[in-house]
Amino acid sequence: MTAVPEEQPAWRQRAVERSTRAAKLRAEQRVQRFLDAAQELIAEKRTTDFTVQEVVDRSKQSLRSFYQHFDGKHELLLALFEDALSKSAAEIRETAGSESDPLQALRLAVEMLFEQSLSNPGVERPLFSDFALQLLVKHPAQVATAHLPLLTVFTELVEQAEDAGAIPAGKPRRQASILMQTVMFVAQGNGVPADSHAAAVSAEEVWQFCLGGLSGVPVRN
Repeated sequence: MTAVPEEQPAWRQRAVERSTRAAKLRAEQRVQRFLDAAQELIAEKRTTDFTVQEVVDRSKQSLRSFYQHFDGKHELLLALFEDALSKSAAEIRETAGSESDPLQALRLAVEMLFEQSLSNPGVERPLFSDFALQLLVKHPAQVATAHLPLLTVFTELVEQAEDAGAIPAGKPRRQASILMQTVMFVAQGNGVPADSHAAAVSAEEVWQFCLGGLSGVPVRN
């Protein structure tokens, strides 16, 4: 006969849960201090060329604590990269959500992503200009994972536009992925002339191009 495990008293369960919550909160606070320290170093140095020891010193924590939460500098930078994209997705979701017209909501999202992805010569963003490019070459799967929050938002917006009959039904997740890649690639290469008469591409042009692709027919102004 199998013995039935004795259930712990409620007070003990509460005590353990409280202890677990406190430990989790402390861990989250330590992680955030490491992230904040790394962000400060990036802003000061204008590069991701810093050491783990510098992050540890800036955060006023221990090296042992750092390696309890991160495998190394790469994982720290990846966390910052994922956090930045997650915040971007949240901003786009909030702004697009204020628009009642599904097609206009998708347009807002496209234009916001374009503006966020623009390469600005006067603003250095080493986390995206340096680290992200290295990540794309060496760890493409990690790039895909980092972009999941954005992909989720754009998939939902494409689905809503299709449900409203604003664009033909298709494969929303795949369409959203192609849409995002197009917008970000154009933004990051914006201003690089394809010929002697090339001018910078506008957010409106990108939206019209993407809308034509989603609709299956060219869009004319």
